[in-house]
Amino acid sequence: MFLHWLSAAIILWALVSGFYVAFLSTSLALKQVVGSFNVSVTALFIPFFVVRIFLSFSPREQTARTLAQWTAFWVHKVIYLVTGIVLATGVMMMDRAINLFDLLLIPAPIDSAGLIAVFKKLHDVSCVVLAVLVVLHIGAVIRHEVSGHRILRRMLW
Repeated sequence: MFLHWLSAAIILWALVSGFYVAFLSTSLALKQVVGSFNVSVTALFIPFFVVRIFLSFSPREQTARTLAQWTAFWVHKVIYLVTGIVLATGVMMMDRAINLFDLLLIPAPIDSAGLIAVFKKLHDVSCVVLAVLVVLHIGAVIRHEVSGHRILRRMLW
């Protein structure tokens, strides 16, 4: 459950703060601080996300799944896929070194401005898709909780 809540916190922070500085009138200084922080946090999150993906495929108890359970299973896999696309395109669109909290610099993986622009566009679109999926996911959790199916109780730390 730790990886779920770590993922949720980082994804929600990155989406909300990223959309905030992208679409609202903010100072250049705030955009730079949020951008730098988000690059560092999400880059450090990538190894945890890889572990989370790996663990999501570990065998569970072998019981027959209902249509609703299969739907939840595949929706979660789509969320993982889109999150992976967001993280990968976030790295690939970097036009400068990736600065991890001033502790480590990772060289930009691409130097072609045209290719960087393609990855930036893919990143922007995948962020919107991920935001929609996260809102739907939160809505489903609320629906389950209200209907008495207490899934959050199972997911406590």
